[in-house]
Amino acid sequence: MNTLVAALPILVLIWMMVKRSPIASYIALPITALLAALLQLFYFQADLRLLLANSFAGVLSVMTPISIIAGAILLNRMLAISGAETTIKHWLESISSNQVAQLMIIGWAFAFMLEGASGFGTPAAIAAPILVGLGFSPFKVIIFTLILNSIPVSFGAVGTPTWFGFSALNLDDGQVLAISRWTALCHVIAALVIPMIALCLVLPLKKVRQNSVFIYLSVFSCVLPYWLFAQWNYEFPSLIGGAVGLLVTIYLASRGVGLDKSAVNAQSTKGKAELTPKALFLALLPLLLLIVVLVITRIHQLGIKALLNDETLWLSIHLGFAQFELSKALILSLHEIFGTSVGWSYKTLFVPALIPFVLVVLICVPLLKMSKSQVKQMCSDTLGRIAMPCIALIGALVMVNVLMQGGHNAPIFYMASTFADLSGEHWVLFASYLGALGTFFSGSATVSNLTFGGIQYGIAQQVGLSETLVLALQSTGAAMGNMICISNIIAVASIVGVNNQEGPVLKKTFLPMLIYGAIVGCFSYLFY
Repeated sequence: MNTLVAALPILVLIWMMVKRSPIASYIALPITALLAALLQLFYFQADLRLLLANSFAGVLSVMTPISIIAGAILLNRMLAISGAETTIKHWLESISSNQVAQLMIIGWAFAFMLEGASGFGTPAAIAAPILVGLGFSPFKVIIFTLILNSIPVSFGAVGTPTWFGFSALNLDDGQVLAISRWTALCHVIAALVIPMIALCLVLPLKKVRQNSVFIYLSVFSCVLPYWLFAQWNYEFPSLIGGAVGLLVTIYLASRGVGLDKSAVNAQSTKGKAELTPKALFLALLPLLLLIVVLVITRIHQLGIKALLNDETLWLSIHLGFAQFELSKALILSLHEIFGTSVGWSYKTLFVPALIPFVLVVLICVPLLKMSKSQVKQMCSDTLGRIAMPCIALIGALVMVNVLMQGGHNAPIFYMASTFADLSGEHWVLFASYLGALGTFFSGSATVSNLTFGGIQYGIAQQVGLSETLVLALQSTGAAMGNMICISNIIAVASIVGVNNQEGPVLKKTFLPMLIYGAIVGCFSYLFY
């Protein structure tokens, strides 16, 4: 009975999100958080003050993901409104007339790098319109970009799904790094199959086979540096892997390495003559600066990372309900919220929002010669797009904090016990699908890890599996769940002008998602 009651908020959330007329996540998630709080209070007899403290901390925690989302959207809108996105499109489409090359450059390597830099829908927002402009079917472009925007997601937005997604578990840096290593390896194994499946859903099998050498060279050029970086860092794998892969893929395509020379796209080089080196450099400058600033601020040896994380106390004020502290690096923190042990903090300068996104935008606006009206439109578009995600994330974070309250009597613990009893040591085969389910209803791999990380951790402990392995499968599953996420499908479809096709798209992406989970589950089960 305890397990059924504990799982009730999750079951209600799934029902609200998948029923015939689904309820939007910004409505469903807050309702679920309220239901979880009421059950904690009246069924599990939770301490009211602790419940309020956890709920309040959950609301404040939204500052981290929503500030990153806002920064990513701000950069995206600057590229679009300034015309830089159009210039990048003309450049990319002029590199090769081969359709496979165009798909791999834009929909794979370029999107891979964008996911690592910003995430939160930016890859599809930029890559999908470019591919449609090249003459590909909008419906097939939706499927292609959704399927391929899975492998880099675990380390998207500078590793946010990994380092922030599992933050509620209070893991040390070594544990998070161990998770990232196995997560990257799982994605690399899946990458041997998933890009080929995605291409076969867009182009005839014969054309894919004729260009298979180029395809695998492009795939490996991304995933090998991706895996290597994951051995010592959990922020940069997708960014570095995508950047290296993009350069290699562009070079291979321009030389025709591994490509069928007879496969050309009639709309191959339009706009090529219009490009000048200066225009191309200015268009690419925001992305180049983004990568440079991220690297400078994340490499420990340079010393800037330490400065941005300086916890030396600068100001301390008692607010009545909590102790507020401000460090020299502008780290905001609250301690002993409502007299409990619950706390919260926000690293203003280190969270990838002000630095690099806002910083890069401030530098590039004058360089791109944007007018005041364009800047105003850029800002208003950004504010308009973050309102609903903010509400949804507040609901998700409050729900997570509430469900994890109570130690061995926490709802998450009861759910973990049941899953552990049913699956035993075979849970490795199914763990990734729970992560995918989280992304399916929440629209975010980060939220999936926040929601189900605790459950996965509890299952691993009870069954006797490696917590690192199970959490890595959760992270992998959360990434592959991007394929079937309704909100992602709607977002990409709206960008390319396709309406009311969510069901047909989901039917096409569901099988690749199942195959993805089977690959990583069997691999982990057999070789860990």
